[in-house]
Amino acid sequence: MTDDDWRDDRIGSAHRGENPTVLRRLDSGFAVIGDRQFLPGYSVLLTDDPAVTRLSDLPRARRAAYLGDLERLAEAVERACARLDPAFRRVNIEILGNTDPYLHAHIWPRYDWEPADRVRLPVWLYEEEHRRAEQHALGPRHDALRADIGAELDRLGEA
Repeated sequence: MTDDDWRDDRIGSAHRGENPTVLRRLDSGFAVIGDRQFLPGYSVLLTDDPAVTRLSDLPRARRAAYLGDLERLAEAVERACARLDPAFRRVNIEILGNTDPYLHAHIWPRYDWEPADRVRLPVWLYEEEHRRAEQHALGPRHDALRADIGAELDRLGEA
């Protein structure tokens, strides 16, 4: 297995402890930090069941648990990003499902330093080459951010 194989099965690799982006195991899934950090703190809540393709696939109790975990991850990202960057503005939360077939939700931090023509628009309107640029690849320089989001998840889980 190569180092990139985990991307082919993000949920399975999270269950096996092989997904290096996992921040924490939550009640309904996995809090992960995004592979690309062009907006530092970008995170995703993965369902723990790859057969679940949309929120409405979950029974009400599991749906409530998923949405509770989503709120917890979004608040953790908000707290960590606000502490690390004074230009932090807010988080955007999206459940799209147009590309990956399993339920997942995106948590996008937004910043005042974003280009004026982008800051008020959806993240998806950033050019593909910007979103996929190697300079934004998750790496050691994101370790403090990862640790801070994880610590916030822990604090919020205790509350």
